[in-house]
Amino acid sequence: MEEVKIILYGVGAVGSLIAKNLLQKEGIEIVGAIDIANDKVGKDLGEVLGLNRELGRKISPDLDSVLSKAHADIAVHTTTSFLRDTYPQITSIVKHGVNVLSTCEELTYPHLVESKLSKELDTLARKKGVTVLGTGINPGFLMDTLVITLTAVCQEIEKITAVRVMDAATRRLPFQKKIGAGLSIEEFEQKIENGQITGHVGLEQSIGMIATALAWKLDKIVTEKVEPVIAKKLVESKNIKVKAGQAAGLRQKAKGIINNKEVIVLDFQAYIGAEEEYDAITIAGIPKINQKIQPCVHGDIGTIAMVVNSIPKVIKAPAGLLTMKDLPIPSAAIENIGRYM
Repeated sequence: MEEVKIILYGVGAVGSLIAKNLLQKEGIEIVGAIDIANDKVGKDLGEVLGLNRELGRKISPDLDSVLSKAHADIAVHTTTSFLRDTYPQITSIVKHGVNVLSTCEELTYPHLVESKLSKELDTLARKKGVTVLGTGINPGFLMDTLVITLTAVCQEIEKITAVRVMDAATRRLPFQKKIGAGLSIEEFEQKIENGQITGHVGLEQSIGMIATALAWKLDKIVTEKVEPVIAKKLVESKNIKVKAGQAAGLRQKAKGIINNKEVIVLDFQAYIGAEEEYDAITIAGIPKINQKIQPCVHGDIGTIAMVVNSIPKVIKAPAGLLTMKDLPIPSAAIENIGRYM
């Protein structure tokens, strides 16, 4: 196959990391880049990525102009977490007959929060003969796709529990700020109240995907209030010092309920100073499954890999709005991307 032609929609922190990884691959060509940030528009992509060379691709704010000239196979979309905000962007890409691979967390299982928009997007994608997929490390893999895969060896399942504990000191500064690290408890609560801290987006989507894969009809999904993880002693990252009594980060749980019984429990914790990092999945059933990845999978590295490795599978997938449970088993595309087509 000829080189896979890729458009970048969003060249922020995650989009830039994905772009740099793509440039290390054979069998791909970045044929355009879209972003609306004033400090990026009109600049060469190589300059924005901090490379010592130009790539001959100017960043444009005009999606239609870029797509009408580029003849891309797929757009890698990295802008925001919420489907209602990304819907106009994604539909604009689809209307050009281009596949979409997005890091939008709600898009990983969008039917829960935006049923009408999801149906409209699925209809449009089918009409245009392209695939739309939301993925990432979490949601997209650790707390849903990996869980679903592990259930394959079970004859019976009573309850599924997945826990992710991250030391936020190893993550980017924007992420540390996003989880409220270094705030007083009063400041943390205030930012939760006004929406400046949203907690982890995607727990509901992960539960919905697991339940659908197992044909479980949940009575409800309960997302608990985001709680601060309070530092017991001074902890710090490269940029933030957290004093004892301040918020080091956050914890959030969500539960899938059937007949007043918790059948799926997801527990997300991200804070500076976590003494143990891990991703753990426990399946109570026959047989009982206890799986633990230690330390936890690094969020940025894992997200980049999930997006890049999913490109061949999305291009080859049936048309429509799909989720990770609809695709073949995820796998690495280490070498020439074209070889996996």
